[in-house]
Amino acid sequence: MLKRWITAFVVAATCLSITACSSEVRKTDQVVSLTPIGLGVIPIVDVAPVYLGKAKGFFSSRGIDLQLVQEQGGAAIVKGVLAGKYQFGFSNVTSLMLAQADGAPLRVVANGVASTGRSGRDFSAIVVPYDSPIRTARDLAGKRVAVNTLKNLGDTTVRQSVRKAGGDPRGVQFAAMPFSAMPGALQTKAVDAAWVVEPALSEAITLGAQVVASNLVDTAPDLTVAAYFTGPAPAGQDPTLTGRFTAAVNESLRYAQQHPDEVRATVGTYTQITETVRLMMILPTWPSAINRASVERLAALGEKDGIFATVPDVTKLLPVS
Repeated sequence: MLKRWITAFVVAATCLSITACSSEVRKTDQVVSLTPIGLGVIPIVDVAPVYLGKAKGFFSSRGIDLQLVQEQGGAAIVKGVLAGKYQFGFSNVTSLMLAQADGAPLRVVANGVASTGRSGRDFSAIVVPYDSPIRTARDLAGKRVAVNTLKNLGDTTVRQSVRKAGGDPRGVQFAAMPFSAMPGALQTKAVDAAWVVEPALSEAITLGAQVVASNLVDTAPDLTVAAYFTGPAPAGQDPTLTGRFTAAVNESLRYAQQHPDEVRATVGTYTQITETVRLMMILPTWPSAINRASVERLAALGEKDGIFATVPDVTKLLPVS
């Protein structure tokens, strides 16, 4: 299995050597060389800080021409980084632990997004149609629940909500679809429930969906949900690149945390949302620090539910505190 990841990395190094050309921009009387850097993201509220940071010049001021590539979920982004489609990625930590446990040479370089820690007021929730007989997460046993990726963060956290409510999580059936498709799937009763995050959560609620559980809050207090990561640096890459990228992300996170109105405006630039959804969205938190204990909690739950074939090494994946 490790050989597969090594082969993917060789391909990545070749791809990056082809695309790692620089562009130049004139800034007053200075010419600043910008290196095109690809970042795989999911079109959800979580990544608003990097879209905002790009617009504010936090990346270009560090010599980075940030190019954002949208994917459906973290698992696809992990594959994209390892295949050289882009140098950095955004992924939920379960996808990262799955890859790490499988031998992938990944490392987290910056925090991504965290739960608000407030049940019923989080940016993530399990929702059901307005006329559903499902009243609590306990009732999800034996029901069909939409998640964006199978055997991943959605499975783990939904099962935890069921378990916490006194139900049997083994009977939950999961169906994969993009977050953006979930509000419609609930309306047509294609699924019994859905795990959604903003802005799809607010869209679903405007269409009549009801929240039955806050799955991230049920999993761990102030859960670190996702992070920005990379693979090993290809030969010839500027050794300062990762540090500059991390600094730009951290500045973006701080800015987003302090400017929620700008975050709301930014989300509308990369997703199709109504003005009502834009205003009612529940924003996550964007701390710079990773809640290591919450990641270890996800690892333990994932092992319990059979998500991980091999126990992930959280210490190898996360940066030194």
